[in-house]
This record gives sequence, C-alpha cells and structure tokens, in this order.
Amino acid sequence: MLEVSGLAVDHGKLRAIWDVSFRVEEGARVGLLGANGAGKSTTLGAVIGLYPVAEGAILYGERSLVGASTPQNVDDGIALVPEGRRIFAEMTVRENLEMGAYTPGARKRVSEGLSRAFELFPVLDEKQADRAGTLSGGQQQMLAIGRALMSGPRLMLLDEPFLGVAPILVEEVMAALNRLADDGVTFLLVEQNIHRAFDFVQYAYVIENGRTVLDGARDELLGDPEFSNKFLGLD
Repeated sequence: MLEVSGLAVDHGKLRAIWDVSFRVEEGARVGLLGANGAGKSTTLGAVIGLYPVAEGAILYGERSLVGASTPQNVDDGIALVPEGRRIFAEMTVRENLEMGAYTPGARKRVSEGLSRAFELFPVLDEKQADRAGTLSGGQQQMLAIGRALMSGPRLMLLDEPFLGVAPILVEEVMAALNRLADDGVTFLLVEQNIHRAFDFVQYAYVIENGRTVLDGARDELLGDPEFSNKFLGLD
C-alpha cells in the first residue's frame, strides 16, 4: 500500500531526515520507532504532503505522493492524527469532527462519519455540544482520531497517539484502534515509547538520526540483542 525509499526532507537549510525507507502492506500495523528528534514526525509529514520531498520516493499504491497536496492525499484515503492532537479548543466536539470532512468526498459522508466516530467513542457523542478544550487529554485524543476518521481513511498515520493520555484511557484508545484494524484500516504509528508501540504494531522500523537503521517483526526485534541493548530503554 505504501512504500517509502531513500526519503530525505529539509526544513529550510537544515536536513531533517537523510535516508528513510520502509513498506506498509495493506491491513498491516507498522511502527516507526526512535528517540525524539530522530525524524519520525517529519516522515509522516512528508507522506501526507505537509513537507516537500528533497530526495527519494513515496508510492501509495501505484501513485507517487511526491509533490501531491495534503487535500489530495486525504481525499485518496490517507489521514493524519498529529502529535499533540491539535484540536480546535473553542469549537464544539461536533464541529471539530466536521472539520475532518473537508475534502469533497468526505463532505458527502458526514453523517456516516459522525456515526462511526460516536460508535467508536461514545463519550464524544455525549459531549458533542461541549467545547473541545474542556475534554481531558485522553478524550481529546479520541476526538483527534475521530476527526481523522471523518475522511474515511484506508491508511491512518498516528503520531504519538498515547502521549499525555491517562493509562486507563490508553486502553480504551488501543481497543478502538484494534477495532479499526479489524475493519481493514491500515496503520503507520510513530512512537517513542517502544514498549507501548509493541502493544499495537506487528512490524517496526527504527529511525536514528534521520536514517532507517533496523527493522523487523515485533518478536524478532524483541529478541535481537542489538535492538534490546540500544533501543529498548527508550521512553
């Protein structure tokens, strides 16, 4: 479904990532792991079209995403749940969800999208008239995921989805993501906390200093001394 090869991205005159490569098969749950500043979020931004590609290739199916706009990518089935959630605090929960249906295709499915979000996260239904800024951190993360679902994605990019979420709500968010995976949504998850990431992903790539340095299935990586010694202590 998604293949990234030799990806390099610049932020102004500085190179943020140098050589990132990975594959995400349809229906898979793949992780991009690494320390803060390794280039994980920049990679997601390049995939969704927020950052221009300096070098390398990004293929989504048979279509190149290099030079494609973010609205075009969203309308073609890619959605990003950004780090820090970035909800509209002064708008209501329902209004935030509706903001996720901004592409032409999604605008035709607003009712369907709302029903899906409310079924997945009942608290959003209960609080749909409340200002989003009054929600807890975990509820705001649910809202960010629900907003992404409004576009009807086939591929969901998750950037630190458990950051700042209370442990009891982490389990609820995790359960919802597993349900979406069972429904056929493909996931690319960025996470610093490797222990938490491995509760969800099946396969992972490790990024260090803007380069892919290691990859493997979850059990394979956990049994790899190089991975354990160098990366398993990341938090």
